[in-house]
Amino acid sequence: MRIVYLPFYMKYNIILILFLTFFVTSCKSGFETIQKSKDFNYKLQKADEYYDKKQWSKANDLYEELLTIFKGTKNFETVYYKYAFTFYNDRNYLAASYHFKNFAELFPKSSNTDECEYLNALCLFNLSPEYTLDQSNTVKSIGEMQTFVNTHPDSKKIKEANEMIDASREKLEEKDKYGAELYYKISEYKAASVAFEQILRKYPDSKNAEYYQYMIVKSSYYYAKNSIVDKQELRYNTAVANFKDFMKVYTKSQYRSELEKINTLSLQSLKKIASHDSN
Repeated sequence: MRIVYLPFYMKYNIILILFLTFFVTSCKSGFETIQKSKDFNYKLQKADEYYDKKQWSKANDLYEELLTIFKGTKNFETVYYKYAFTFYNDRNYLAASYHFKNFAELFPKSSNTDECEYLNALCLFNLSPEYTLDQSNTVKSIGEMQTFVNTHPDSKKIKEANEMIDASREKLEEKDKYGAELYYKISEYKAASVAFEQILRKYPDSKNAEYYQYMIVKSSYYYAKNSIVDKQELRYNTAVANFKDFMKVYTKSQYRSELEKINTLSLQSLKKIASHDSN
């Protein structure tokens, strides 16, 4: 019989694979043994050990079972608190938000309640996507964070909470701005003008207020220009009125030169309409 001699590196790889397989199997069987144990205090001890080692998934599995076991006991609050944190530390913010909120409702007098109320809002903030996507979680985050600010005025987290509220509102404004600009780009000038007006009403102190007013003038002008003849007089007058409103507030605007040209075109068009009507 022919004997095959393997190179050293192949022997080493085989030994390493066998060792890793044995190690993983041992770890798995060890955790499964803990899961099957009926000694719940022992199981809680192991859950806490996994928690301390930042093995969030294993700690979560054990705490989830122990919630029903320790419900109504002195350990229930701590188990639930750590259970919520396993989701948070594992970046499962949707589940974490739910359980932080639920913890605060279950234990309103707990020393951890304020923290959980804040973290509930923080999780929703973390779930907030980029401004082009659905902003339901952004809206929820603002609501929850504002409630936290109102009910915990002396909290050390007030500054961070207000910063997140401001950031979330800016994102909502950016989404509205994106929608208004899209109307303008596809030549839906009436919709664009209305959209920019709505943004100004919603965010009167916005740093972009001048830009919104500028876009209202442009949108109203192009809406008039692309209207049927019978509607143009009224709509050009609206464009002229919007220009006057702009100049009352932004006399030194960077947009002044461009808007003056647009206003001149509006006035010229009105003059032509008046001349045509007189004939």
